[in-house]
This record gives sequence, structure tokens and C-alpha cells, in this order.
Amino acid sequence: MLVEISTERQRWLDWHAANPQVYELFKRFTFEAIGRGHRKLSAWLIVNRIRWETTVETMGGDFKISNNFIAYYARLFMDEHPEYRGFFRTKPLKGGE
Repeated sequence: MLVEISTERQRWLDWHAANPQVYELFKRFTFEAIGRGHRKLSAWLIVNRIRWETTVETMGGDFKISNNFIAYYARLFMDEHPEYRGFFRTKPLKGGE
């Protein structure tokens, strides 16, 4: 059965492929939080830390991460690391993905 990918998910997939360093930071900061004892956390918090680190702490270019992409990063992390499934609370995506 062929599953149709929503336009928003496709936009994220394209952006994710062009900006792999963002997901590396997402994983780094998530594992840092886990290592400090957090059992649940907001993916928005992680993305805002990425924004802070790439805008304020470094002199390189910052990442214009769409808020619409945050849910996809949370899901990707939990899919790749099933032992942390539920670390990020998710809601159903628009379009039933």
C-alpha cells in the first residue's frame, strides 16, 4: 500500500536533508537532557536551544527552523531511539500522518 506524504512532511524531509546539522544538535541536546535525569521534555525547548546556540553562542549562520518541523524531529528521535519513546509528547499530525 502506497502512503501519501503530506506537503508539510515533504517540506520537512527536503529541509532536513539540506540541514543535517540541525538534527545532530537536536540529538545532542536531547541526550544531554536525558543524561541530566529528564524523563520527559518539550521538543520546542530543544529546538529553541538550537536557535539560541546557533544565533547567540556561535558566529556561524543561524538556522531558520520552522515551528512546523518540530514535531517531525521529535518523532524521528523517538523512532530512532525506541527506548525513549514517549520522551516527547506528540499529538496527531494534520492529515493523519
